[in-house]
Amino acid sequence: MKDKILFVVTSHGELGDSGRKTGYFLSEVTHPWSVLGEKYDIDVVSPQGGRPPVDGFDLNDPINRKFWDSPEWQDQMSATMTPDEVKPEDYKAIFYAGGHGAMFDFPQNKKLAEIAAYIYENGGIVSAVCHGPAGILNIILKDGDNLIKGKTVDSFTNAEEDANGTSKYMPFMLQTALVDKGATFDCTAPFTDHVVVDGRLITGQNPMSALSLGKALFKALENL
Repeated sequence: MKDKILFVVTSHGELGDSGRKTGYFLSEVTHPWSVLGEKYDIDVVSPQGGRPPVDGFDLNDPINRKFWDSPEWQDQMSATMTPDEVKPEDYKAIFYAGGHGAMFDFPQNKKLAEIAAYIYENGGIVSAVCHGPAGILNIILKDGDNLIKGKTVDSFTNAEEDANGTSKYMPFMLQTALVDKGATFDCTAPFTDHVVVDGRLITGQNPMSALSLGKALFKALENL
């Protein structure tokens, strides 16, 4: 049997009060999956289960197209697990995909945070990209410390949010929140590929970083 990775995607489909739709960012799921799926089995969970809303729907991206046109993948994405259905002991790693929806339903989901804490404290890897690090804000370890306290991380930056015109629709600014929780923030120029590896915590900055995040997670898993 293959080792398993748990992908987390948002169930939230509204971009604040903008009247615009959002969800998980398609390439932030497909690009890491394209690297990891050959060797690892991947399960998908979302806060509400079922079919999650999707954003970043670019089918000119050949990786997106390959996955979107796969009936097996569509079947899996139409029936994501709820957090209560997850057995944390089954997974070597957890990966939080981005998309603006993650800002609204990842941070306060205690069950997902408990799953991530279990995986990490049992020698596994916690990873996230873009807005996915909203899911690592409130992971509390057995010693009472926040997982990201004293760690170096990256995420979609305040500058990127401003340039994207979406800051006013966010419930908080992710870069600021990560720093406020005790993390050191390490980013690069807006909308360029950047991944930070701090032990068994791996974070990426934006959609352009999703493939590199997958490669970094693959390498880290090989070295466990």
